[in-house]
Amino acid sequence: MMDDESAEIELLEQNLHKTRQISQRMISILSSFDTRLVKLEKSVLPLYNSTQVLNRRSSNIEKALMKIDDMASNQEGIAAEEALILRGPQTGQLPVYQDTLERLNAAIAFKSSEHDTLETAQLVETGAKKLAQLYTKLVAEGSSGAPPVGGLEFVPPLFPPDLLATLRPLVIFLRTLPTPTTHPSHPAGSSILTALKDAQRGYADMRGSWNRKALETYGKRVVDRAETIDSIAAGWEFGTWVDNMMTVAEDEWELLADMAPIPESLGSTYNTLLTPLLTSFSNTVASLIALIKRSLQQYAFLALSSFEALSSLQPRWDQLQQRRGTDVRNNELKDGLNALRGVCLRSFPELIADVKMGAMGVVGKMGDTTTNLADFVPTTVQYMERVPEVLEAVGSALMSLGDGNWRMGDGMPTAAKSTLGPGDELIIVEHFIFDVVNAVLTSLTALSKQKRSAFGSIFLLNNVAYLRTHLALEPRNANLPALLARPTLDLLQSNFRTAKADYFNANFMPLLQVLADDPNSRTMNKAATKEKFTRFFDLFEEVTERHRMARVLEDDEEGKDTIVEEVVKLVVPSLKTFTQKNREREFSKNPQKYIKLSADEVESRLRSFYR
Repeated sequence: MMDDESAEIELLEQNLHKTRQISQRMISILSSFDTRLVKLEKSVLPLYNSTQVLNRRSSNIEKALMKIDDMASNQEGIAAEEALILRGPQTGQLPVYQDTLERLNAAIAFKSSEHDTLETAQLVETGAKKLAQLYTKLVAEGSSGAPPVGGLEFVPPLFPPDLLATLRPLVIFLRTLPTPTTHPSHPAGSSILTALKDAQRGYADMRGSWNRKALETYGKRVVDRAETIDSIAAGWEFGTWVDNMMTVAEDEWELLADMAPIPESLGSTYNTLLTPLLTSFSNTVASLIALIKRSLQQYAFLALSSFEALSSLQPRWDQLQQRRGTDVRNNELKDGLNALRGVCLRSFPELIADVKMGAMGVVGKMGDTTTNLADFVPTTVQYMERVPEVLEAVGSALMSLGDGNWRMGDGMPTAAKSTLGPGDELIIVEHFIFDVVNAVLTSLTALSKQKRSAFGSIFLLNNVAYLRTHLALEPRNANLPALLARPTLDLLQSNFRTAKADYFNANFMPLLQVLADDPNSRTMNKAATKEKFTRFFDLFEEVTERHRMARVLEDDEEGKDTIVEEVVKLVVPSLKTFTQKNREREFSKNPQKYIKLSADEVESRLRSFYR
């Protein structure tokens, strides 16, 4: 056992000895290798140091070249942007132009060099002005040429949709440009604001002139037609023209709000835009009033209907006024209303004055036998028939004039201070109509007294009956009777009864007076009876001849039927009684010599007077 262990120990010692020998040889080899490496490093180190210097120089050269390339690239970009800005926005390239301006604006905020910032700001200013010029050019294209015409129907001068589509993105960008309000430190802010203001002012001038051009043709047509068509219809046409003008103004407000580069100053711009339209309005009103003043009574209802039409547009106008700004002092619609109201107020006293003058038209013609309607009677009736059509204007104007003040200038006293106020317009219209009717009846009575008595009575009956029929009994305007107050109706009825009584007295009472018994004689001798028959038929011939010359109630069939029955009942029974009584007394052997017509024949002739 011990021998084995000794053998193993000896073997281990031999192996350890061999390992030491091998280690010594390896150490010797490595030491020799290390010595050689040190010698090699000493040889290579100078070359390595030289290489490092060359690498650094190469890197610096590359960096310098890159910087040079970058600077050259930047210079080329600035030159290209400058050329783009100076050339202005081209068709289809607006986004590119806008992007360039945005980059330039951004560059201003980050550049440290004041010189570079000023140069860039100048480019931005130039670009903004170019865009403003494009804006003005597009607005001019949409506001030029011949306005649309649609015959009598107004065609609004709308902005072309295709140009609007081009303008909208441009306006949106213009509103983003730097101004002193949004970019206080921007070097070009003030200049850009001035350019935008000029562009917006140009917009207002062009749109205003364009719209005036479109409206003015129709305004002149309204005035020209007013001389040839119905006055009230002409007034409504004027109202329609003003309504169209306001519609255009309202549309332009909406368009301006959409198209203004500086939306903060809409009021003053809108006022500039409206000025040409309102100048046209004022000129049209002036032309209309000049026409009315040429013949106030002929065109009185043109004034009234124009006044009413304009009054109805007041609420819309007030809204337009508010949009014009707080410092606007002019109110063209109010001025037009006041001018129209003035001529309306004049028309009322002049109507009564003209009626009064009608009674003086035949001075020096005493004995006149004409029994036709006086000129002022049908014209007055026609006037009254039109009043309900413009009742609101008539009531408003009369209220402004004052109750009874329409009698001024006619020699009639004006009313005391009126207690009427808003809401009493119908009452004041009733008062006016009463005074007009009263003036007509007074003038007719005065005229009838200038004629031969019997003819004067026919004249008065014809005129009063015409007035009564067309105002109260059978008016052509069904709304007229509602404006006749009880005193007016009583006045017409009373004057008609008086005129009819005068007609009977002047034409038929002499016949009855001849047939009447002499109150101073109880019996009538034959000679007196013969004289009465002779006188009766002589007078009857005069009455017959008079009715051949003068027609009674010529166009009033119902009135004539009533009159003829009353005349027959008045004359024929008396003639029958007188004839029968004297036939029995045998006043003559040849009674046919004196009784030229029988009672039936007299009745037949009486009826013929009114056919």
